[in-house]
Formats: sequence, structure tokens, C-alpha cells
Amino acid sequence: MARLRRIVMPGQAHVIIHRGHNGQAVFVDDRDQATYLSSLRDAAGETSVAIHGYGLFGHELRLLATPGEAAGLARMMQAVGRRFVRSFNQRHGRSGTPWEGRFRSTAIEADTHFLACLRFVEGLAEAGADAMSPGSGEVGRSSAARHLAGRDDAIVQAHPAYWALGNTPFEREAAYRRIAARPIPAPQLAAILHAAMHGWVLGSDAFAARAADHVQRKVRPSAPGRPRRNVD
Repeated sequence: MARLRRIVMPGQAHVIIHRGHNGQAVFVDDRDQATYLSSLRDAAGETSVAIHGYGLFGHELRLLATPGEAAGLARMMQAVGRRFVRSFNQRHGRSGTPWEGRFRSTAIEADTHFLACLRFVEGLAEAGADAMSPGSGEVGRSSAARHLAGRDDAIVQAHPAYWALGNTPFEREAAYRRIAARPIPAPQLAAILHAAMHGWVLGSDAFAARAADHVQRKVRPSAPGRPRRNVD
């Protein structure tokens, strides 16, 4: 079966997941993280992609980003991959790519899913998660400190959904801390993961219809069960 084209909608936020080959670590230490983030900052600027959030967790990368054009996400990931893989292999005496293959992504409807997706990307899916070492205790770095405590971060461009949390930086950070104190509901977290890993859109029926019209392909999985037979 031919692989479906990736759904990319310029001007819409997208969740991106890229995992290490066979679960191997792609961010072994702080230097790997710093190299990747430097490459990401440069590549995002070159390809007109706005980065709203990121998470680097040992064997996995997560991004929340809005491309300015349809080819933007792929061009950015290719550019950052070339720079990072060269450095990674030189430092760790490896060859080939540490990534499992193509990155996974989903276009999301920001009005209803942006903040949950931002928390997922930053490793704050569970209530009270540590912003500096989210997840399972792996080496980790994320943009959570930027959104929770106002730490300077040259990579992040705030999304309107985050700005809407308050009129001042203090109000926005306080509101995001309150939101992060509650776990993401399990069905919503599962929906984010399923959409990103399988390339389906995440949003309402109206959003899915707009996406299907834009990319000219299925944007949601078919309903389970056999197709209904016509009866004469």
C-alpha cells in the first residue's frame, strides 16, 4: 500500500514526534541537546516555521510548530537532521542515522487542542510533572520553563492560544501552571498520540473537512467494521 502524503496545513499548528531507531537514545547528554536546539533554531528561521514548544527526551523529540508553507516542516526537519546527525555521529563514534526514519506529525485545531498538545510536547501530560526533567527520568530538556516561569528561550514563538491565557507574562505563566497542575485526560492524550503517529488530523469535523479539502486525501481513519452493502 502506498504511503499517504503527510498532512501539512500552512498557518496551522502541528505536533511532531521523531523517535530514535529501535528505541536508542538520540540525546545522550546536555551537549547533544544544545546542538539539536541550536540547529533547530537556525533551521526554523530558514524555513519560516514558528516553534511554539519542544521536548527532547532521551530517545524521542517532540515539537509543536506552525509552518508558513506546506514544504516548511519537511525542509526544517531535513536541515536540522543533517546538522545534528553529523555532530552526533562524530561525538559518539557512530554512522548512519540515529532516527527511526521519517518523523510523524499531525495538524491540530488550536482552539480546542493547543494547550494539551503543548503540555504533551513539553512532557507535562501528568499533573505536577517536573518541567526540567519531564517524563520517565531520561535526559530531558523542554520549553516548559519558558511557559511556566518566563525563562528566556530564543527558539520559542508564543502562539495566540498561549497569549490568550492572560494580559501580562505573569498572568499567562500563572494560568499555564494551573492548567499543568491537572493531568491531561487519558482519552485526549491517547488521541494526540494516535493522530501524530498515524498522520491523522486532530480537531472537529469542520476542521477535518477543511484539512481534507486542502490536502486531497483522507484525514481520519475509516470507521471500524466492514463497509455497508447496498441493498436493492
